[in-house]
Amino acid sequence: MTLSTPPYRLPPLNSLRQFEAAGRHLSFRLAAEELSVTPSAVSHGVQALEEWLGTALFNRGHRGLVLTNAGEAYLPRVREALELLTRATEQVPGQRYNQHLSISVAPSFGSRWLVPHLPSFREQYPDIEVSVDTSHRHVEFPRDGVDLAIRMGQGDWPGLYTECLITEELIPVCAPELARRIDTTADLAKQTLLHVTDVAEDWAAWARSIGVDRLELDKGLRFDSLDMAWNAAAQGLGVAIGRLPLIAAELAAGHLVPVLGEPQRSQTGYWLIASQETLLRAEVIAFTNWLRTELQELPDRIHWPV
Repeated sequence: MTLSTPPYRLPPLNSLRQFEAAGRHLSFRLAAEELSVTPSAVSHGVQALEEWLGTALFNRGHRGLVLTNAGEAYLPRVREALELLTRATEQVPGQRYNQHLSISVAPSFGSRWLVPHLPSFREQYPDIEVSVDTSHRHVEFPRDGVDLAIRMGQGDWPGLYTECLITEELIPVCAPELARRIDTTADLAKQTLLHVTDVAEDWAAWARSIGVDRLELDKGLRFDSLDMAWNAAAQGLGVAIGRLPLIAAELAAGHLVPVLGEPQRSQTGYWLIASQETLLRAEVIAFTNWLRTELQELPDRIHWPV
């Protein structure tokens, strides 16, 4: 006599996804933004799950959501189950290209390199739709629905696949009129330095690389993006640290010119980051192979990782 397996007693999958997102953010609104639904839909989904379980998962108050004891116990198990389902799905052999590929990318790399090159990828793989997220948010694989990330750093993302795509070179740049007045570091000390607040290496890194320790590096104007600093430099507001290859277009057009010698190699680079399981998917393989090929066509003067 063969015993049959009893049917699984499971709540609706959507309600589990809504509960996990709401529990992670402790907010129906933020969970709704992540899942591309309305806060009301998340609230109703969680309520349906609570009714199915017969117990409350959240205490709802004026200050937001608070997990109940039952919610705190249930949340990590639901998260583990959803991640297991995601990984199992990604590892199904013989999959066709997924029609959607989600990439989280550092803003400057995205706008200055990736987006201008994407038509080449679209031409080769017209069936793969690419979405590009340039926010600074931390990506949690595979929970966030992001397939690949490209970040500036030194490769310190434990537990994930990391590959250095390209390292950068640092060089001071400014408008042509201002460059005529800068022949030495003493000349540079008389100018306004333009800083970028969200990069790992800026003026201090360049100064160390050339052995200069007498510049007042804390003074000047500060910007929250490379683009703004470079635009300010092109307008003659001061001298910024250029980062090759991202600034190559401005240099080629003559909007900015380098000063004070050869570019100095940076300790940081742009890294490809993913979960090991994601790398097995056909569309991810197609994109990463295309990405490496495109980057190899950059000028030889750029230093490449070994």
